[in-house]
Amino acid sequence: MNSHIAVELTGVTKRYRGTTALDAVDLSLRPGITGLLGPNGAGKTTLLRILATVLAPEAGEVRLLGRAPAAAAPLAEIRRRLGYLPQEMGFPRSFSCFAFVDYMAVLKEWSAAAPRHEEVRRVLDLVDLADVSAKRIRALSGGQRRRVGLAQALLGAPDLLLLDEPTTGVDPEQRVSLRQLLSAAGERSTVLLSTHQTEDVAALCDRVIVLDRGRILHDGGVRDLVATATGRVWLADAPDPGARASWRTGTGKYRNVGAFAPEGSERTDPTLEDAYLLLLGSRAPVTEAAA
Repeated sequence: MNSHIAVELTGVTKRYRGTTALDAVDLSLRPGITGLLGPNGAGKTTLLRILATVLAPEAGEVRLLGRAPAAAAPLAEIRRRLGYLPQEMGFPRSFSCFAFVDYMAVLKEWSAAAPRHEEVRRVLDLVDLADVSAKRIRALSGGQRRRVGLAQALLGAPDLLLLDEPTTGVDPEQRVSLRQLLSAAGERSTVLLSTHQTEDVAALCDRVIVLDRGRILHDGGVRDLVATATGRVWLADAPDPGARASWRTGTGKYRNVGAFAPEGSERTDPTLEDAYLLLLGSRAPVTEAAA
């Protein structure tokens, strides 16, 4: 695996009409898969759009794949080596899967038709869409459209892969398949996975970044974040009024997450979701008790 730094951000700031989306963010990424968590409005999509060279920051420095994207020549080189799946992707709905991914390959300057078509077939096969490649996008399910978007991001085996909610609308079987695909991508590329699905981060990532209100609250190992919730998760027959969050599990007991487990309570091992809720504090749901 290439160990070179793929992303270097120093003091990156972005505002929208007086609202600070990113507040002096420092970040570096190397090959491997990094998870990006945060509530709605945390700045995750803004961060990915800056890394994808769609947006420019108002302040700070950005280096991607060893280059500063300010000038035209390095920007073009970065974009050739970058794959990006936005949170919401617009599709020409009259296009077939193959035609759309082929169009995106043309935009990436794959000019020779034969190798380009071979690459389009390769990425559609990677996301299990080879059998519907001739089908129009408007006839696809939401999960299939999401996989078309992922296919175009995978064109050319990019060195930097930026994914905004890649598993939204994907069924459990396909989610497992995509995890295998992304795990393989992380063996050679730098992958940043933005998601609300803590289970995807726990399954795929060694490192997790938690962003809130434009600032990084945590940047470190997934296990390190989970460890912060040790002794703060417990099971009980009823919701604990002192818990930060509480919900009824399939066993009939309530899982409580809070500042500390009461004396004599039935403690249980924390998950990444538990630690994430505790880290966000008052930004997390207070109680979620099932009927």
